[in-house]
Amino acid sequence: MRSPILRLPLVLPLALALGACGTTVHGVRAAAAAPAAFELPRPTGRHQAIGTTELHLVDPGRPDPWVPGRTRELMVSVFYPAARPSGPAAPYLRPGVAKVLSAADALGVFKAGTVDWASARTHAAESAPADVRHGARPVVLYSPGFGVPRALGTTLAEELVTRGYVVVTVDHTYETAPVEFPGGRVEAQRLPGQGPERLKTALAARVRDTRLVLDRLAGLRGGRNPDAEGRALPRGLGRTLDLSRVGMAGHSAGGIEAAEAMRTDRRLDAGIDMDGTLQYAENDLVQVARTGLDRPFMLMGAATGGSPQTHRTSPSWASFWRHSTGWKRDLNVPAASHYSYTDVQAVLPALDEKLDIPAQDRADLIGTVDPDRMTASVRAYVTAFFDQALRGRHRPVLDRPSRRYPDVRFIR
Repeated sequence: MRSPILRLPLVLPLALALGACGTTVHGVRAAAAAPAAFELPRPTGRHQAIGTTELHLVDPGRPDPWVPGRTRELMVSVFYPAARPSGPAAPYLRPGVAKVLSAADALGVFKAGTVDWASARTHAAESAPADVRHGARPVVLYSPGFGVPRALGTTLAEELVTRGYVVVTVDHTYETAPVEFPGGRVEAQRLPGQGPERLKTALAARVRDTRLVLDRLAGLRGGRNPDAEGRALPRGLGRTLDLSRVGMAGHSAGGIEAAEAMRTDRRLDAGIDMDGTLQYAENDLVQVARTGLDRPFMLMGAATGGSPQTHRTSPSWASFWRHSTGWKRDLNVPAASHYSYTDVQAVLPALDEKLDIPAQDRADLIGTVDPDRMTASVRAYVTAFFDQALRGRHRPVLDRPSRRYPDVRFIR
């Protein structure tokens, strides 16, 4: 059964299973003799030195919406320009998360034990001193799809950092499966049964999570340490944040969150929704789809389930488009699928060579688009959008179709 709001997979506890996209995924044909390793594509911007650090954020007095008796808490990663390359690269997944995924059928195609999640590395050095020579940078928040770890936005986060941004990626505790906190505590997904009310609770929680992150970043910029344990911060980190220029990008539920958070919080100046349907159920639109936005926003769709998602085909996107008065674009890649806007697009083809994933299962996740071209296209259009919206730099690639990115369609 397809989830009507999110156009994304339902994530089962301790596993990421493609069950809500109206497809059936059968997994690799046989377990590999040894777990298959993978590498993220290297970012292409000029500033190649990247740092990263984690923050444990707590929202005192706010009950967690999923677990009674718990105070709401989040884990976020900050990716920032580093003063110089230093130290080992940070792991792609925290050890506890990697352990859980290694024991599960991840994304419905990677059977337990077939992927070496623990060895994967980012291109960012943990806690490296920040580069403050060029002043504060625009900030972009990134939120993943429903139940999906924030790590699946790492390729995009690193690309933006090398092009002059600070990026903060967010896990939504008890919805995401799983989240690792300081000291190795791992919290699993804890959700009620499917239905519009669950989706409404999730979106409301995510919007409040976004506010919490913005509040704590303001404290960090002001010289305070927002980490709940008070762990040491990278030198100069707060000075890299220009909170007068803040954007948000999200995949699936994260894209819906970006739009709805912009509606309720003027601190967000621009946003991107990557293939997230702006409705809870038929004829039950998310509020932002009814009101639109007055600031720059970009829709980026795929053809999940065989139907391209655009403002001409999706009622919720059509309503949002009609009511929005700010600068807007609707881009679609008809040969792509839902996870083409995540790291899955970049790493699945290499894993496919080792694991022999059935062609239909691969297409259900990332379509049939050329993987390298798709990764390059997402990087180019997202960067161009934030350059124009947050820096005032006109980017012609946003004006019309480009021969460099032939898979991308402009939906007028």
